Amino acid sequence: MPLLRSSVRGFSALEHHFADLLAEQMSIQTGHAPSPGERRSWQRSIPALRADLIDAGLHDVEMLVEYQLPLTSKRADVVLAGVHPRTGLPSYVVVELKQWSRAEAYEDSDVLVSIEQYGGRAVTHPSVQVEGYVDYIADFTSYLAEQEHSLVGAAYLHNATDTDVDDLLRRPGSERARLFTGQRRGAFSSFLAEHLSADHGGAAAADALLASKIAPSRQLLTVAADEVQRREMFVLLDEQRDAYEHVLHAVERARRANTKTAVIVSGGPGSGKSVIALSLMGELSRQGRTVVHATGSRSFTQTLRRVAGARSPRVQKLFKYFNSFMTAEPNDLDCLILDEAHRIRETSVNRYTRKAERERAQLQIHELLSAARVPVFLLDEHQVVRPGEMGTVQEIERYAAALGVDVEKISLDDQFRCGGSQVYVDWVLRLLGLSPGGPVRWPGDETFDVEVVDSPHELEHVLTTQHEGGYTARIAAGYCWPWSDPRPDGSLVPDVEIDDWSRPWNLRGDRSVGGAPPSALWASDPAGFGQVGCIYTAQGFEYDHAGVIIGPDLVWRDGRWVTVRDANRDPDFKSRTKVSDEEFERLVRNVYKVLLTRGMRSVHIYSTDPQTRDFLRTLVRP
Repeated sequence: MPLLRSSVRGFSALEHHFADLLAEQMSIQTGHAPSPGERRSWQRSIPALRADLIDAGLHDVEMLVEYQLPLTSKRADVVLAGVHPRTGLPSYVVVELKQWSRAEAYEDSDVLVSIEQYGGRAVTHPSVQVEGYVDYIADFTSYLAEQEHSLVGAAYLHNATDTDVDDLLRRPGSERARLFTGQRRGAFSSFLAEHLSADHGGAAAADALLASKIAPSRQLLTVAADEVQRREMFVLLDEQRDAYEHVLHAVERARRANTKTAVIVSGGPGSGKSVIALSLMGELSRQGRTVVHATGSRSFTQTLRRVAGARSPRVQKLFKYFNSFMTAEPNDLDCLILDEAHRIRETSVNRYTRKAERERAQLQIHELLSAARVPVFLLDEHQVVRPGEMGTVQEIERYAAALGVDVEKISLDDQFRCGGSQVYVDWVLRLLGLSPGGPVRWPGDETFDVEVVDSPHELEHVLTTQHEGGYTARIAAGYCWPWSDPRPDGSLVPDVEIDDWSRPWNLRGDRSVGGAPPSALWASDPAGFGQVGCIYTAQGFEYDHAGVIIGPDLVWRDGRWVTVRDANRDPDFKSRTKVSDEEFERLVRNVYKVLLTRGMRSVHIYSTDPQTRDFLRTLVRP
């Protein structure tokens, strides 16, 4: 949805207060007020675009200002909706407006550009950025997939002359995206007239786009094989594309100049870290670079091996664990991609480690920094859920400095899980006390549904309906019940017992038993529905609809959260000498934060504690 919709003709009535309307809608839809810079950008750029539309005679074209891309919180500056002058079909032009007055290529890259107004910070070339928007809208809007149409993009640097951005103009435009400067205003008007007609029809085209069903986002693991083996399957947007290009540039720079750089990419759940990781795997493999992917999650690694190596078992060797690099030669790899890097442990030693390797073992973070010329750490600090996990930005920077390794940091601010709802992610962080301000009422978001249910029966009924409707759905719970091995006949023990409702946990082993998938595939195999997942099988994965059981280890009492350590059954949390009460509380809150942010379309929450349910009801549809 856009923050503002108006025809070019009708915009005249809004011209003097449209920035206030945009600011009001942004506050309503996102919970955040625009920055002064955003308001200035609107006030300077949008009237300039409207003037060009008027010059082109396109008075009845619809302007969708700050158009939210499906299932993300990212917004395109303006989407123009109208009718194609030659075909009479619906036609759309995505416009990215830039106030840049001067820009140049970043070092020798033709994709990254350096912006003088940003202090020389490197960002993605604007025509590449808008082309990504065009591809993304085409991929995720059912109406455009089902109907004939025209969809193109343009980056418009209305404050710049050709000389000011000469480096940018050297990159040729594509059929889907062009770049124009203020000096080429006439060419921009002609471009608009080539794709949009002066005839009526803009309102109907805009209605059709906005009413379109949004197709489910491409599931990360179902396309991993194509991504790694054959071609890039994902559309990377803005900060995602910046991170991707920074890594490629660092790898090329390391090859040419014999340098070493660590890249830290931090972001919340669903911000695109794993999409970046797999896109890099695919591109670097195609370039012939030595690249390996590693995680600290057995479930995630085994699932990637299964799907990415479906056609070629050789591909499975690209997917390792963090503890695979104890004996690696320094800088043997061009790039080591460390997904879920918040799960880095203190050391790589385990019960299978040979004695000789134990004796010379170093800190795991040291091993990972040493193994490649460009180690890439993709992490979310709020997903540290086990004792001994130390993958934080601060720790990585500290050890990198000790080794004399330069560090580049990139933050992913946009949400691609939870329906793209930054409002929901912020709500969860405040609910659990992981960000300041305390719990607040759920304000609602048309892109994501939140409900509190009264029983596990109701929870299962809702999720079953979604599962039978062709959506992915899972129930996950805090680790508050015993966990039995399967019975001799292969049946699973229904350990998660709440009153007269009971279901089994997901399997713990690597074999399918009784029709249930192995542990690593619980979140991605349809047969995983029917077992209750835990933090170790849900972390790193996504599904359309999430059901979350908050167990008796976290309850609401007297206006605050209270952790009940004796109600938790996780073996890793047992020892009070290894895990203090303070650390236990922090880890349990992180556990529920992860479970609550697995869904892409909805979450339904059930607490086993009546007082906690009553409290949650005051926040959600009181």
